[in-house]
Amino acid sequence: MRYYLLFILSCNLITSCKNIQKNKEISKGISLELAKSRKNQLSDVVYNLNFSIPKEKNKNIHANLEINFVLKDTINNLVIDFNEKTSHLKEINVNQKKCEINHKKEHIIINKKALKLGFNKISINFLAGELSLNRNDEYLYTLLVPDRANTLFPCFDQPNIKAYYNVTITAPKNWKVLTGAHEKSRTIKNEFTEYKYEKTDKMSTYLFSFIAGEFVERTDQNGPFPMRFLYRETNQEKINESLPAIFKTHQNSISFLEDYTNHKFPFQKMDFAALPPFQYGGMEHTGAIQYRQSLLFLDKSATITSKLRRAKLIAHETSHMWFGNLVTMKWFDDVWLKEVFANFMADKIMNPVFPKINHDLNFLMSHYPSAYSEDRTQGTNPIKQHLDNLKNAGGLYGRIIYNKAPIMMRQLELAMGASQFQKGIQRYVANYTNSNADWSDLVKIFDDLSDKNIEEWSNTWVKSSGRPIISDSIIYENDKIKDFFVKQKAEDKSNKVWNQLFSIGLKYDDGIKVLNVNIGKAVIQIENARGLPKPKEIIYNYNGFGYGVFPFNNLDINGIRNDVARGHSFINLYENMLLGKVSVIEALNTYIHALKHEKNELILNYICGRVNTIYWTFLTNQTREKYSKVSEILYTRLVDGGPDNIQKTLFSLLKNTSNHKSARDILYGIWERKIEIKNLNLNESDFTNLAMKLAIYMHPEATNILDKQLKAIFNKDKKERFLWLLPSLSSDENVRDNFMISLNKAENREKESWVGDALTNINHPLRHGASTKYLPQILNLLEEVQLTGDIFFPKRWLSNSVGHYSSSDALKHVDKFISLNKNYNSILLKKLLIVADNLKKAQTIKK
Repeated sequence: MRYYLLFILSCNLITSCKNIQKNKEISKGISLELAKSRKNQLSDVVYNLNFSIPKEKNKNIHANLEINFVLKDTINNLVIDFNEKTSHLKEINVNQKKCEINHKKEHIIINKKALKLGFNKISINFLAGELSLNRNDEYLYTLLVPDRANTLFPCFDQPNIKAYYNVTITAPKNWKVLTGAHEKSRTIKNEFTEYKYEKTDKMSTYLFSFIAGEFVERTDQNGPFPMRFLYRETNQEKINESLPAIFKTHQNSISFLEDYTNHKFPFQKMDFAALPPFQYGGMEHTGAIQYRQSLLFLDKSATITSKLRRAKLIAHETSHMWFGNLVTMKWFDDVWLKEVFANFMADKIMNPVFPKINHDLNFLMSHYPSAYSEDRTQGTNPIKQHLDNLKNAGGLYGRIIYNKAPIMMRQLELAMGASQFQKGIQRYVANYTNSNADWSDLVKIFDDLSDKNIEEWSNTWVKSSGRPIISDSIIYENDKIKDFFVKQKAEDKSNKVWNQLFSIGLKYDDGIKVLNVNIGKAVIQIENARGLPKPKEIIYNYNGFGYGVFPFNNLDINGIRNDVARGHSFINLYENMLLGKVSVIEALNTYIHALKHEKNELILNYICGRVNTIYWTFLTNQTREKYSKVSEILYTRLVDGGPDNIQKTLFSLLKNTSNHKSARDILYGIWERKIEIKNLNLNESDFTNLAMKLAIYMHPEATNILDKQLKAIFNKDKKERFLWLLPSLSSDENVRDNFMISLNKAENREKESWVGDALTNINHPLRHGASTKYLPQILNLLEEVQLTGDIFFPKRWLSNSVGHYSSSDALKHVDKFISLNKNYNSILLKKLLIVADNLKKAQTIKK
């Protein structure tokens, strides 16, 4: 009888766990409605996680989870997110009583009758999800932003339910492990080691992470607390050259941010790891930042641009400790807010670190071209976008939030004044420490500190898209300025008006007269220009602060001495070319002339990029033949032996535009080490990339070149990458066809940076006769690529394929795809429209 009663009670409990509210439909992903409801339903969440990692990457990772939380009401069932197969769930216990597994549409549903007001405990035995586990033979790492934590373990996967984590990881004995907390103990268990960790700091699920594998470990003790660094780089020159700079930049960034925010470093530790095929530049996991290894480890030949990029990357991820990790957005529609502060602060941090760099110029060259590349297109979006479901959050990322947003923030700082702006930031951090805030919370703070209407100001800059086209109307009388009007009109033909500050330089024989402009209307008159002599040239946006396309008046750009004004003029030339106001040939000739003389690396790097784009995208094959002189000019300047950073920049363009026999022979001579160029210091990666380029250029010795290069690679990660890329370099079209077919399987797209490189090889302009046929496959896979890939992969998937085309045939494939998919995912469609913008423009401006 006793056992019978126990059986009846057990059945009743299972039935109550299975009973679900029918009045609320559960949908895939994390909807905004679910997130709001759940935020009000529970608090004080703690995850106790235990992962057992086997030696073989094809074996499952067994895991246990205990979720502790406080329930505020029992009106609704509890929804736990878990985007994996139901078979991965082995057992669920609610408040120490077994519950039947009820899993549907990526969620575990716990019936309210199994719960109680106040403290609750749910235990789950499961297999860890593989989608975001990034497993390799010798290491693995998690990457859970923005909504991937629930693909690894059951959780409340939304940014405004912060939690503590108690983590235990068992891994092969020779592996090292890194998590967001300090190690508490380790125990040897046969061929494995069990690591137990202290409780983490409070964090959102997307910031949880662990890394495990065969790594080299270094620790730096020079700061207020030690920093631990894991990496797999084997080039000793790069290691010796880079380690001091890597640690020092982290320390400098922390010191600056503590001072600027008036808030001490907010977490228990600051460790990091470098990963060979990492999808992003970096990811700001609390206590365990992840970086792409190639961006951190540089050799003595690295350019200033590369060193600055590394430093800004480190500063960016460090800034996230305050902006994103300490103060987190409420919902991912404000993901831009953490990114803009990370980029904005990184720019500030770099000023004292690189005293010889013109930081206004660096800000200009880093942000403006990148922002324009999306904002000028039909696929552009506001900085702040609507997000109905977290499953679409990955589509919000892009150059608008990373590059236009810092421009907006600098304009806001200029409008408010630097002191008041900083006070606002300090108040924001103090008010929302270890909590969540959105843009409206910050706007209220700024409004209190400013005499301007910041909310109204942000409606154009933050909540709408596009850029202004600036024009002028100047009346001269007796060779003097009688009236000077500046006009703005939205590029998208709307009635938007941008409130912004910039300057205009009037060039005279004896110097430059600079006029400051505060434009907040469709038309303004520049009063202080009246009566000035007629200038020889007018240089718009002289200080580089203005955003938009400005008039281009046949400037002698190379003759502009001010670096910022010259840099902006080169940018403005390209934007006017895309609008058809300057011919492609005129723009190209101006850039080619600059290749002979430009000495500023930041500007030269931009010029080289524009020459490369125009050469392959906006020239016909016939015209391209006439511009073989580009490689001759580059080689001549290289032989002159300039500074090493300039040499490396010029060589990069030479490598990318030397498809003619004479230039190709020069590249081959450099690769063979038979041609030596003064101050051009190339490393193993440079020679590897050069070998791949020679294969694409169909050098007669291509097969031998690739074989020899493979034998010259000693780092196992780099060798594995090179072997994987070889089919994309093959001269045999059938081999490339089979490689493209292989990309239909998600497991063959796991190493996303490798896939991007392979697509670039296969879709190189010289191969378009054979590769255009791949475009339908690439477009049809886009939705699946978003589902199985990380946040930046869909855009890169398109950029490294569609982005290399300029033919009408390619455009027909894109147009057909769009016409056949009327109800296509709007976020992905915007990505396609952005990438295809140059393809579309090429049909009208190509020469």
